[in-house]
Amino acid sequence: MGKRDELIARYAEDLKTKCGMTPDMDLLTKVTIGCGPAIYDADAATIAATQPGELETVKNNFLIRKLALPDSPDLMEAIHKVIEIYGTSERNKYRAVVYYMLTKHFGKESVYA
Repeated sequence: MGKRDELIARYAEDLKTKCGMTPDMDLLTKVTIGCGPAIYDADAATIAATQPGELETVKNNFLIRKLALPDSPDLMEAIHKVIEIYGTSERNKYRAVVYYMLTKHFGKESVYA
């Protein structure tokens, strides 16, 4: 099992235990690959949910650029909802898990087809 496979397994476990979801492993794998080398960097692999600038980056770089969603207040609402599902007290919110949940939330799985 390679490093990426280990991380995907960790992300799947977070989705099951912390978010109460049964992950679509194919989609989770594609979202993880889409994160690129960021998943291997301790700082970049997680999202600082308490920092507004970090949430803006998620909105602009992922929701608007990657998922091609139009900018609207709904985007930030969705980010906050996903953070709440993940658990506001959960210190390590993995970027791939947050991106996976946002992809599912907006029904944009086709981006990874």
